[in-house]
Amino acid sequence: MVTDDDMAGCEVTERCALCERAAPLTRHHLIPRTLHRKPRYRKRLGRDLMQMAILWVCRPCHSHLHRTLSERELADHYASREALLSHPDIRAFAEWLATKPDGFVPKRQARRRRS
Repeated sequence: MVTDDDMAGCEVTERCALCERAAPLTRHHLIPRTLHRKPRYRKRLGRDLMQMAILWVCRPCHSHLHRTLSERELADHYASREALLSHPDIRAFAEWLATKPDGFVPKRQARRRRS
């Protein structure tokens, strides 16, 4: 659950909040915007907190977050920087990306076909 303490790290920075590289940043809503109108999240968190709960991440990290976790998983279990970095796949990706130069953009993985 997002708290006011989590909001302290939501200011705009020059480095990605996950891999800490200097890169153009995108806004990652800790509670995905598609869930903002759901009563479950409105009651628990309130509209203002959901709209302000933002993490500034680079495009590769942002894409990896959404490839790895569903929107419900993001909202229910990974609504803070620390929680996101506790996920083994996200931590491994962020640590790997941190070793690359600032302008590096990883190649996209081939999409898995669902059978």
